[in-house]
Amino acid sequence: MMQYNIYITGVGGQGVVKTSIVIGQACIKQGLNVVTSEIHGMSQRGGVVPVEVRIGDVNGPIIKKGGADLLLSFEPLEALRALPKLNENTFAIVNTGEIVPFTASLGISEYLSSDEYLSELKKYLKVVIPVNAEAIAKEVGDSILSNMVILGVGASVPNFPLKKEFIVEAIKESFKPRYVNLNIKAFEKGFEIGEANFK
Repeated sequence: MMQYNIYITGVGGQGVVKTSIVIGQACIKQGLNVVTSEIHGMSQRGGVVPVEVRIGDVNGPIIKKGGADLLLSFEPLEALRALPKLNENTFAIVNTGEIVPFTASLGISEYLSSDEYLSELKKYLKVVIPVNAEAIAKEVGDSILSNMVILGVGASVPNFPLKKEFIVEAIKESFKPRYVNLNIKAFEKGFEIGEANFK
């Protein structure tokens, strides 16, 4: 039976949980079993927000070590922190936009550049796709749409189990009517970028 594991990570306010809701709704529409596990208690304080989404013949919500098929990371440092869940064949879609932790701003910890985090990630993974999601989202209409850009790129990877039309339908149901078209445009733009990478 089919199993597909998606690890989504980012910082509070980036739409990590909303992205997992869209994926979950799309799974239901397509008739696929889906189980999610989320930790977002720190989301309002700019803390780390990881969500695990398991699709298909699965029971528990937790992705085993090295078991993720796809990483959707909304922040480069968080992509690197996700390594225990990844394996060399995991497709990694990584937003290059940097969110410097307050501890680094205060000089308590160190924050490297996006390029350095991506370079380190590429030592372990065969496919790492950096995406300037905020810039693309601004072209569409608003930088807040960056999560749908990342989802769009992720939906284009080989063997992704969800059909695009079901994700679009899920977006329609997951956002207020006045934001639906913008979110769909952001998703479609991300999908186009992803398709160009896999041709």
